[in-house]
Amino acid sequence: MQLTPKVKEILSWYESDNPGTKGNLARILMQGKLGGTGRMVILPVDQGFEHGPARSFAPNPAGYDPRYMFELALEAGLNAYAAPLGMIEAAASTYAGTIPTILKVNSSNSLSTTKDQAVTATVQDALRLGCSAIGFTIYPSSEYQFEMMEELRELAAEAKACGLAVVVWSYPRGPMLDKTGETALDICAYAAHVAALMGAHIIKVKPPTAAISLDAAKKTYEKFPIADEAAARIKHVVDSCFGGRRLVIFSGGEAKGTEAILDEVRAIHAGGGNGSIMGRNAFQRPKAEALKLLSDIIDVYKA
Repeated sequence: MQLTPKVKEILSWYESDNPGTKGNLARILMQGKLGGTGRMVILPVDQGFEHGPARSFAPNPAGYDPRYMFELALEAGLNAYAAPLGMIEAAASTYAGTIPTILKVNSSNSLSTTKDQAVTATVQDALRLGCSAIGFTIYPSSEYQFEMMEELRELAAEAKACGLAVVVWSYPRGPMLDKTGETALDICAYAAHVAALMGAHIIKVKPPTAAISLDAAKKTYEKFPIADEAAARIKHVVDSCFGGRRLVIFSGGEAKGTEAILDEVRAIHAGGGNGSIMGRNAFQRPKAEALKLLSDIIDVYKA
């Protein structure tokens, strides 16, 4: 596999990492239709944990079968597939080596009343299954945020020592944030920066809105305003991750129409984001529709 100049540049940003970790990052960055461009589209399927099976898969019952998800990611030409332990185990041998996998090692569920996640898999599981990376969620602003950060620190150190990459879902939520605050510009940028400070190689956040949530931040944003357009907000989040020297991808979020998704992707592309992690908006559609949507998204990032 001959690395492109862009991928070599990205790998140079991670100055402390060993060849194994850089090799696994390269596997993700060189895979699929966007291989070598520095852009990514990843399929995440952790929603069964988060929302339950019917809410996740009833709209497209083929998705109950984990093999369908591997096939969808492969046929669409995606960079990687991210899922909890059982989903990857259920088809690990059949699809070994076909697409980089990211083992989601902590999870929450809709039966809990706390903003926390349980550790549900190990670095050794990721190695056993041939994964390229582990994925971990933190909830900045949660009453359990510091415990989650400590868990991440331990798992990230072990993963890096074993040559794996680290992907961090940084989702602000907790008693001091309302729904507006969870996606406010200052909060999204803060959450992304925290993930970078925790040593993430790839950072996943939600696309930010124009809202400013923290009173302490409002004067700063008034003095140094961000243009009121989606691409400028994306750029601000990317800039918050070491001046763009970390890979930042954005979630597809709740189900929405195709044009709304593509408009969001165009803003991510224009703002310098590294791509999308597209779950429910892809796998809940019939396969042909999902493949068309993912193809259109990839075309945006290729432009």
